[in-house]
Amino acid sequence: MSRPIQCQISIAALQHNLQVARQQAQERPVWAVVKANAYGHGIAVAVKAFPDADGLAMLDFEDALLCRALGWRKRILLLEGAFAQSDVSVAAKHQFDLVVHSPHQLLWLEKSGCAHLLTVHLKMNSGMNRLGFKPEMMALVAEQIEQKRLAKSVIWITHFANADLDPLVPEDNAVRYQTQQEVFIKAGGDLLSGSTANSAAVLASIQPVVPKKSDLEQKVGWSRPGVMLYGATPFAHKSAHDLGLKAAMNFSSEIIATQDLNVGDQVGYGSRFTATKPMRIGIVACGYADGYPRHAGSGTPVAVFAQLHTPSGAMTEATTEAVMSRTVGRVSMDMLAIDLTDIPEATIGSCVQLWGDKVPVDEVANAAGTIGYELLCAVAPRVRRSVI
Repeated sequence: MSRPIQCQISIAALQHNLQVARQQAQERPVWAVVKANAYGHGIAVAVKAFPDADGLAMLDFEDALLCRALGWRKRILLLEGAFAQSDVSVAAKHQFDLVVHSPHQLLWLEKSGCAHLLTVHLKMNSGMNRLGFKPEMMALVAEQIEQKRLAKSVIWITHFANADLDPLVPEDNAVRYQTQQEVFIKAGGDLLSGSTANSAAVLASIQPVVPKKSDLEQKVGWSRPGVMLYGATPFAHKSAHDLGLKAAMNFSSEIIATQDLNVGDQVGYGSRFTATKPMRIGIVACGYADGYPRHAGSGTPVAVFAQLHTPSGAMTEATTEAVMSRTVGRVSMDMLAIDLTDIPEATIGSCVQLWGDKVPVDEVANAAGTIGYELLCAVAPRVRRSVI
């Protein structure tokens, strides 16, 4: 028998989240970002789930080629552009859009001889200081590309560093995304045709605390939603549920053993948890080698699908419900412990959801001092995956 841990990926949830992104984009074109193996959900799944997207955006050429092999005929954007000169000809052959963020990528375009077949997305460093040309260089670089016919068209793009900030919390030292938009436009960028909006910027329009948008903020071209497509929030101050998003990944396992604790009994490596009352705990087949965060301390939420029986003794889906519980003790490589004291009906074989539609991945991430993005991307290859 296989170890019971698994990930179920919901096509319907992915499609729902894309529709939320499209509604917020107000009919503007949408790149569905599928980098990092579609945030851990699978490239093949993303191709199947996102036919309504106007294009797919990713990092790896191998993933882009896989998308073409799987039948994707719409646009594909390589978000970090070419990593070698040979990548330019590959992009031209398969009609990939390329980000250009540095002088050496410009040189590769010039040497390739086929760059005129490409759409180039010229990246501006508008304040994040990661990739891109300085604002004062953008017009000059764009003119150079046009004069040398290094692309069939050029689109300006940038990336927001702080679109996820809570508008009610002062951040004196932060470069807010409105400031970055202003830098973008001042340098000559056209937000009507450019590409700037990540998940946080796409969703900002449904934040109740955001004031009415200015004309500047309405001018947003292509949007690039990422984590929101997978049912996680980009905000610390707003949940995925409140944003109308659905979890696309249900990460679950089963109870494989139970233990009865007396007052003073301790649990797990380092004896980090001590029972202060008589308790019953369950041992779940999931640990940090499966992608569950080791630093998630006692109290991290889980959902237990307790086995509730009908009067006849038969268990049906209708009589199986989720009961919220918590982890106790330190997460091990292959196991973790949960509190079953108030769930007497839970037993060996009972299902436990680590995150998903009952336990938001962002709540688990908060307990571990990280973000939902990391957890979704970190589910280990040894975890069985299925698509529903």
